[in-house]
Amino acid sequence: MKKLTILFLAILAFSCKPCEEKNQSKKQNVMEIIDNWHKAAAETNYEAYFDAMAEESIFIGTDATENWNKKQFQAFAKPYFDKGKAWSFKAIERNIYFSKDGKMAWFDELLSTQMKICRGSGILVQENGQWKIKHYVLSMTIPNDNTDEVVKIKAPIEDAFMNNFKK
Repeated sequence: MKKLTILFLAILAFSCKPCEEKNQSKKQNVMEIIDNWHKAAAETNYEAYFDAMAEESIFIGTDATENWNKKQFQAFAKPYFDKGKAWSFKAIERNIYFSKDGKMAWFDELLSTQMKICRGSGILVQENGQWKIKHYVLSMTIPNDNTDEVVKIKAPIEDAFMNNFKK
């Protein structure tokens, strides 16, 4: 019985190794796609940047008004790319997760940006065998000790914004 248990554990250990390697490879692939997406913006490569996004994708920016589908986001971003000055995000930390079927990935990342530290999160889906960014949210971070100061700065702008929704 002891030999059978050892044999079973050995088979189990060796059968999981290819799964781990496959998951690590998928994780590395997704990591590269996100890194290259950010790099395309830094290099103002409009085509590469927007080719990484699914046709039916959403980008949510740091301003309350920035909730765009791909076409809207392209229209907003084009002048920045055309001037050769878009944005530069470098991942400091990133976590990637996969759905059970392996066809969807979601991530969160801490970024070094021109706005200092930001947080991004997103979803990638497989379309025709390629990973595409389907949804991305960019947020500015605020140190907890400075929240009251930031709220005072943004209150008049966001109060006016919220009043427009009430009408």
